[in-house]
Amino acid sequence: MDYQTTADAFLAWLRTQIPLINHMGVKPLQYDGRSLVMAAELAPNINDKGTGFGGSLATIATLCGWSMVTLYRREQGFDNDVVIHTSELEYLSPVTGDFAAHVSLPDAEALATFDAKMTERGKGRLALEIEIRQQDTVALRLKGNYVAMEKKR
Repeated sequence: MDYQTTADAFLAWLRTQIPLINHMGVKPLQYDGRSLVMAAELAPNINDKGTGFGGSLATIATLCGWSMVTLYRREQGFDNDVVIHTSELEYLSPVTGDFAAHVSLPDAEALATFDAKMTERGKGRLALEIEIRQQDTVALRLKGNYVAMEKKR
């Protein structure tokens, strides 16, 4: 599978679905089927202190997790609705330059449980941890529960 083509097509689609990201300096996605990196420029996400605006960082982190679940389900052949159910944010250090959100799929056992719930109930929850990084420094950590569900027809 050509993951870069998948990532490019997904980002093009995402830009039509969530117009806000067209104003956030989101760069091309990096995706390998197990992890996703969503990078963004600092300039459109700056606050009055000259650092990354907390709301922008939270948005990019939330969207990165949402995108990971959506991509995972699409690669399994499903077009599900995905929402964030709960999240906990921890701001660890200021962002002073371009930054990136990083997320990886959980272990095989968690994915198997999620997949089983999707098959049994048409709905499943996946816990993800997303980090906003600037170079090697973690600036924000989001722990979130994302819910995927069959679309209502």
